[in-house]
Amino acid sequence: MKKVRFGKTELMVSEIAFGGIPIMRVPKADAVKLVRETIGLGINFIDTAHVYADSEEKIGEAIKGLRREDIVIASKSTADDKKTFEEDLALSLKRLGLDYIDIYQLHNVGSQARRDAVFAPRGAYEGLLEAIETRKVRFPAFSSHNIPLAIEIMKGGKFAAVQIPFNYIDRDAEREIIPLAKELDMGFIAMKPMGGGLLEDAGLSFRYLMQYENIVPDPGIEKIEEIREIAGIVEQNRPLTAGDRKEIERLRAEFGPSWCHRCDYCQPCPRDIPISSILPAKSMVKRFTPERAQAMLGCAIEKARTCLECGDCMTRCPYNLEIPKLLKESKRQIARHLPK
Repeated sequence: MKKVRFGKTELMVSEIAFGGIPIMRVPKADAVKLVRETIGLGINFIDTAHVYADSEEKIGEAIKGLRREDIVIASKSTADDKKTFEEDLALSLKRLGLDYIDIYQLHNVGSQARRDAVFAPRGAYEGLLEAIETRKVRFPAFSSHNIPLAIEIMKGGKFAAVQIPFNYIDRDAEREIIPLAKELDMGFIAMKPMGGGLLEDAGLSFRYLMQYENIVPDPGIEKIEEIREIAGIVEQNRPLTAGDRKEIERLRAEFGPSWCHRCDYCQPCPRDIPISSILPAKSMVKRFTPERAQAMLGCAIEKARTCLECGDCMTRCPYNLEIPKLLKESKRQIARHLPK
């Protein structure tokens, strides 16, 4: 697979990265095989995080014995303070079996309060700088779902790379973030290139993303067939057709402006309501028979009926969705499609 320059880091990375969230659900032996087969396809950029359960451990086992310079590893810490950051980094290094991590990100800097905390004296950013000085990290980065805040942080000139959601539905990064990353020569990782699993057509998703220079999509991978398909699409590099663009516009209209990105930052819910399973379900029920939709969604809908409308989920949603209101709307729409 073709390698591209990843901004001012000067790292040469594959045109797509391997997203490490889904292998949390995969047995260790299968996950290790998946990562190794992915690398065999020429994909040398692997992205994970301290909080992705045992993802780092599985990746560490998979890359054992490989030439270190042949692989680019990115991970993340959710820490606000320096001490917790140092603990997170130490554990990431241990799990991955590495002496250093190429790109280490401050994970989900999505509010002004969080921004102030990480940049405060003895904050996580101070720990990140020291990690670079001691060569435990090569390049500083951050991820965010908050576009205005991300722009502010990028302009501060403290980071070499940024990770932001971007796909043909979630286009907030298109207008300012991507051009700014190019201007500042920052690496750009396109988080959720398939909308967290909501966008089913990989061809449409990746042909759309390949229009943009200087971005590296980061699909979460659970099966080798998924990454083989995506790699084939990227290597073919076929431009979007008029029909593709028409279908994208149709899907944008279907999803509307208030759609769940399935990031699960709204959790935990005091009633254990699987919010990210219910809010996108209105499009799911259109694609399946009523009986199949009932089997998949029946239990979730029963949980949703217990919603207290306490608003806890709204305080954590990086997209400021009115979740209790959207739950009610989704329940009504789904009810029309389910068997009586």
